[in-house]
Amino acid sequence: MKILVLGSAAGGGFPQWNCNCRNCHGVRSGTVRAHARTQSSIAVSINGNDWVLFNASPDILTQIRANPDLQPARGLRDTGIAGVILIDAQIDHTTGLFMLREGKPLDIWCTDQVNEDLTIGNPIFKVLSHFCTVQRQKLQVIPPQSFEVPRVPGLRFTPVPLASKAPPYSPHRHDPHPGDNIGVLIEDIASGQKVFYAPGFGAMEPHLEPYLADSDCVLLDGTFWTDDEMIRLGVSTQTARAIGHLPQSGPAGMIDLLGHYPKPRKILIHINNTNPILDEDSAERAELTRAGIELAYDGMLIDGVKK
Repeated sequence: MKILVLGSAAGGGFPQWNCNCRNCHGVRSGTVRAHARTQSSIAVSINGNDWVLFNASPDILTQIRANPDLQPARGLRDTGIAGVILIDAQIDHTTGLFMLREGKPLDIWCTDQVNEDLTIGNPIFKVLSHFCTVQRQKLQVIPPQSFEVPRVPGLRFTPVPLASKAPPYSPHRHDPHPGDNIGVLIEDIASGQKVFYAPGFGAMEPHLEPYLADSDCVLLDGTFWTDDEMIRLGVSTQTARAIGHLPQSGPAGMIDLLGHYPKPRKILIHINNTNPILDEDSAERAELTRAGIELAYDGMLIDGVKK
């Protein structure tokens, strides 16, 4: 199993276009040692030619150009993207679908809730019906029902509901449903290797226990370092947990949580531009390293889930 990190930042990317926080200003000016990152997305493959895309960020064209494996050039018009799995209906995970409109019909796996959001609240699927069209495949999360993507044999996917809020434009924004946000267990059928991908992991729930304990690798929410990060910077009035993100630090934070699971390789993805772990020389980054937790970066290849 090959997992290619196409983008590792939260919405807005890093540096964020309108932000002059210490991180964003520092990476632009060269005073902070950090790597620029595009918005969060991964691709998974067995053979290195045919890929399942997880989310389609607004940066998808930049990501395809930066990763030639996604353009195997087997014909005049070609793509390595054989299917798309959406974990939610957020703008930073779905608007890149517009950039794929010149191709064949898009095979997209998503929950009923995401399908509703992208048909009514933010009608991306309706717009695409005038171009490539969408062939939507249903994801069932209660109970979780595993599935395979026909054009990428050898992989099995299991969608798992995560506690979350639907996007602001969702018809049920204030009425959460299982399926608004999911994690996905990715299995290599031949080797038995398992990866749990959950960039929107906002809270520990009892049904998530086996996915953290038994996986060989976990890619989890790395959005904020502290619960009040955005409040202290004066750019939001809400805590990290209030908007569906489990901070890394503090009691019952991500570092504490992952300390209970010795088996998996631990990687954080979907990192907000304000998070001090982006600074490679920061004390916070050093603390992550001591805890055995890695930071995803654009172009990172996780091959066979080995460190």
